[in-house]
Formats: sequence, structure tokens, C-alpha cells
Amino acid sequence: MQKQVLIPTDYSKSAFNAIVYAFELFAEEDCTFHIFHSYFLARSAKGNVLFPEPEPADYDRAARLSGERMEWLKKKVGLLADNPKHTIYFDHKFGTLIELLEEKVMRDKIDLIVMGTRGITDDTKVAYGRNSVNVMENIRGCAVLAVPANVSYKKIGSIVFPTNFKTHFNKREMKTFVKIAQLGNSEIQILHIGKEKDLSERQRNNRKELENHFSEVKYTYHWLEHKGVKEGVLSFADQQNSGMIAFVNRKHWFFGSVFSNPLVKSLGVHSKVPILALHDTRN
Repeated sequence: MQKQVLIPTDYSKSAFNAIVYAFELFAEEDCTFHIFHSYFLARSAKGNVLFPEPEPADYDRAARLSGERMEWLKKKVGLLADNPKHTIYFDHKFGTLIELLEEKVMRDKIDLIVMGTRGITDDTKVAYGRNSVNVMENIRGCAVLAVPANVSYKKIGSIVFPTNFKTHFNKREMKTFVKIAQLGNSEIQILHIGKEKDLSERQRNNRKELENHFSEVKYTYHWLEHKGVKEGVLSFADQQNSGMIAFVNRKHWFFGSVFSNPLVKSLGVHSKVPILALHDTRN
């Protein structure tokens, strides 16, 4: 069965790099890629009393500009899209990014979203742009892979997977995670901040469930004591020269607390490591 991969684009360098990365990541897999752009007029937001409602000509102009840029992107992608295993669709639509992505995830049965970490503004002072943060936090129907603009695909030696063994694992997304690990014959490094002997019965049961998910890939356990979660995860990934960090995003817990931390920038982790966000089944 073909993988369905959604790649949002704002026509930036970072977004194009995410397209290239996705093509190379799934080079040996039968995949359908949905390259998608959403465009929006801020004045069209309901309840915005500061600006008048746009005229029909404004919507027409926005649609025309979006169409022209999409045609330009098609030509650019066409120069590198020569894989017979890949089917590529292009689409653009008026509306807000999160609502449209949720709609496409449901309608097209998307397995994975791949996107750049920073958008067209490319603010080097922030590790992740607003759109990538919003997608990771709010799209709950599939896994999300955020790829830094200067990262080229290479086989991933190891993937750090921090966990407190308290989350509920989404089977469909865990299959996607395992597939990514298998593509590069990657070792999954399960990282827990704390002592193994301190695990509760519930945590031990969740650990067994995790081992079942990882039965077809290489995995190792790593235990860090006397470390905070933020410092432990990021310093471990840096020391191990990891090719990716994957985590279960219990809503507004991991991503917001760790990857908004100044330590991300100081370690440079955000500039060289793709981040795979998975979801707790309770969210």
C-alpha cells in the first residue's frame, strides 16, 4: 500500500528542502506526495474590525498569484522528480493552514506530514517558525516531520526517542516511525530521564508495549540520572550525533517545553536534526 505524504509549502527555501528530503527519504518506497499551499487574506478573518472585508478582486488576485507560484514550483520539482515509484499531486487553496491540513489529512488518509522548520521569513533568531510549531502542536491525525533548511538527507544512523513511559502509543503513527527507522537501518535509542528501578507497573507495561512496536528494528535503552528533561534530551542527541529526534507529543508538553528552550539554539540541535512528532492516542 502506498504511503501518503503531505508536504505543505510556502514556496520558501526551507519548504523546498523539505520536498527534496521527503523524496530522498522515501526513494525506495511507493509513495504519493501531496504538495500543498494555503493562502489567506488576513482581512477576511471574521470579526476583524480593523480592516474592511476584501473585495472579490482581492480574492481573485490572491488565487491568481498562488496559482502562478504553484506553476513555478511544479517546474522546479519536475527537474528532480524522476522516480517511477512516486506519484506527485500539487494543490493550493484559500483558507487557514491548520484547518486545510486537517481536512487533507482526513480526506487523503495522510500517513506523514513533512515540512520545513522555518518559513518564508526565515528568522534565524528562532529555531522553529510559527507554522511548524502550530502544525506539530495542532495536527493530531498523523505524524509530523520537521526538517531544517540546511539538512540534506543521508541515512540516519540513530534516532533518539525520549519517553517517560507514561504515554499511549498511536499504532498507526508508530508504524510510520518504524518504517522511517527501517529505511535507514537506524537504531532507535530509547532515552529515559530517571532510574530504571523507579518505573511504576504502568510504566513497565508501556515499556513492553513499546518493545512490541519496535520488534522489527534495532533499539537500545539509555538512562540518564540527575538531568532535567530539556538538558538531558538535547545534550544526549548532540553527544550521540543523532540523525533525528522522535517523540510522542502529549499536547503542549514536550515540544513547547523543550524545543522553545534557548538550549536548542546554543547546542545547534535545531539546525541539524529533523524532528518527528508523534501523538498520544488520548489527544
